[in-house]
Amino acid sequence: MSAPAPGEHRYEVRSRTERFSGPVFSVVTDEVTMPGGRVADRDYVRHVGAVGVVALDDEGRVVLIRQYRHAVGRMLWELPAGLVDVAGEALPAAALRELGEEVDLTAGRIDLLVDLHTSPGASTELIRVFLARQLAEVPAEQRHERRDEEADMQVVRVELDRAVAMALAGEITNAACVAGVLAAARARDADWAPLRPADAPLPG
Repeated sequence: MSAPAPGEHRYEVRSRTERFSGPVFSVVTDEVTMPGGRVADRDYVRHVGAVGVVALDDEGRVVLIRQYRHAVGRMLWELPAGLVDVAGEALPAAALRELGEEVDLTAGRIDLLVDLHTSPGASTELIRVFLARQLAEVPAEQRHERRDEEADMQVVRVELDRAVAMALAGEITNAACVAGVLAAARARDADWAPLRPADAPLPG
């Protein structure tokens, strides 16, 4: 947790109780000091974090996947993405791994687009979204075997401006996908000046 700015209240955690623990996230209750001295309970999800990739080909098309998400009970348009769950793996490497596993692509260049706290009122999850360019196909014999929901994924390439229109029309609702395509379009229109190095420090 970052230090408060001068004059800001320090929200001290007095105690923590774990309610559930799983491989991706845990659910905890913290007792936290509030301004004025009151102590309040705050329930939230502690998440391992994730990476996403806006993969942009030489024709200006973004690679989207359509994947079933059980929590919302339907298929969603998303970016290639995945958990930060390999010990010691740098985030750019995790993004390239997911790009290969989910859409059978490699990238000759990767930059940082945007960092997102996906639901800060209820979760610690931070997803870092990268821009991947200079794309190439993974050789067939080296491709990842996709299982469960991933076995049913659809992979399409959509003009970046069309993807932006899909986001603004409510056709794309996945937060990382919405932010990623909007950020990519903005970066493109600014001749890529807003891009950050792929290994830039995480916020906070």
